[in-house]
Amino acid sequence: MIIVSEKAKDRILELRQEENRNEEENIRVSVKGGGCSGLMYDLGFDNKTTDSDQIFEDKGVKIIVDRKSLLYLAGTTLEFTDGLNGKGFQFVNPNASRTCGCGESFSI
Repeated sequence: MIIVSEKAKDRILELRQEENRNEEENIRVSVKGGGCSGLMYDLGFDNKTTDSDQIFEDKGVKIIVDRKSLLYLAGTTLEFTDGLNGKGFQFVNPNASRTCGCGESFSI
């Protein structure tokens, strides 16, 4: 399961409205190879699912995760920050043994 913080939920709803996305477009979170730590997070809107996808809902936000990525993301919290050190979504992943300074890549 992926947990969504209140700030992340609010920002997702704002983005959905700003980008004229409909309620059928959910958040897709996946893990891909790359980045300075070996693995990278990928986050975007998607309205298609496959048989290998898992769908979670937290705070009214539906999140689609493919089976392979779920192995890396179980228990992760999706946060949003708009502080002085940067603005954007961040993943608080208890499975990551190392993360890079930008928070966009990690290793297990």
